[in-house]
Amino acid sequence: MSEDPVAGWHAFVARRDPALLDALLADDVVFRSPAVHRSQEGRAVTARYLTAAMQVLGTADFRYTGEWRTERSVVLEFRTELDGLEVHGIDMIDWDEDGRIAAFTVMVRPLKALNAVVAHMAAALA
Repeated sequence: MSEDPVAGWHAFVARRDPALLDALLADDVVFRSPAVHRSQEGRAVTARYLTAAMQVLGTADFRYTGEWRTERSVVLEFRTELDGLEVHGIDMIDWDEDGRIAAFTVMVRPLKALNAVVAHMAAALA
């Protein structure tokens, strides 16, 4: 992948097009959810979680408010609203030498908002 992984991620978020994930995700990508104890491994399951997250959180209110980068990782701070609650979170993204996302970790606060996210994600993944 020659494109900047962060630019590719922002394109996915802007377009909400699941087809874009295939080029972004490494085959052995690891997804870490704030609601699931075990890491989820593999492109298919990660794409499923990320697509559901965009359905749940990707409303008109969704916005990234901060970005911190290293050579092979980025932390993206976001805010949105769900069920009248402000959701504040971060996406921690690491990529491999080919520029594909190798690890994706999500953290969400406050607890009441996390509980709402968990309920909506369960419905989206059902």
